[in-house]
Amino acid sequence: MDQQALGLFLQDLFVPGTGIVEKIVRPAAVYVFLVVMLRIGGRRELAQMNAFDLVVLLTLSNAVQNAIIGEDNSLIGGFLGGATLILLNLGVNRYLYRHRSLTRRLEGEPTVLVRDGQVLHDKLDQEKITEEELLAVIRREGVRHVSECAEVLLETSGGISVLPKKPASQELDPHELMARLERIERLLTAGQISSGRPDAPAGRQPDTGAP
Repeated sequence: MDQQALGLFLQDLFVPGTGIVEKIVRPAAVYVFLVVMLRIGGRRELAQMNAFDLVVLLTLSNAVQNAIIGEDNSLIGGFLGGATLILLNLGVNRYLYRHRSLTRRLEGEPTVLVRDGQVLHDKLDQEKITEEELLAVIRREGVRHVSECAEVLLETSGGISVLPKKPASQELDPHELMARLERIERLLTAGQISSGRPDAPAGRQPDTGAP
C-alpha cells in the first residue's frame, strides 16, 4: 500500500466528513424528534408492542440513520454522534430526576385498565390496547381471570402491573380452614402434654392429700 492510499484510508477512517458542530446538532435533533414521536405514539410503543409496532421500531433506526451521521462514515464521526446521544440522554435523565413535577407532566400518571375485577373499556380504547392483549398480560402474571384482579395499571414506562385480589376469609376453601383448625388443635394438645398436667385446671394446684 503506497503512502497516498494509506493517507486516504486514514482520512476516511478518522476525519469526519462533516463539521464537529453538525455532528453534535444532528443527533440531538433526532433524539428530541424520537422522544416526541414516541410520546405521541402512546405508551404501548414502549413496551406493549404487537407485530406492527415491532416493525416500526426496527425500521425507525434505519430511517433516521442518515439524519444522525449525514454523509460521514468515519469512526470519529460515529463516536461523536454516539457520545452526543448518550450524554444528552444522561443530562435529560438527571434533570428530570431533580424536577419530579416536570417528569409527571411529561410522562403522565399510570392508567387504570381494570378496577375491582371490571375492565375499563374506555381506558383500553384510549391506550389502544385490546382486551386480548390485556388478558395475555394478566395470565402471564399468574392470574387466571380479570375478575381476580384488584387493579391492572398501565405504567408510564409502558409496562402493565397486575395487582391480584386478596381472598377474604369467607372466600377461603373449607378444606383449608379445617386443616388450619386441626393444626391449631394439635399445637394446643402438644402444649398441654409438655406441661405434664393436660387435665389440671389453670391457676389451681391439684390436691395431693398431704396434711
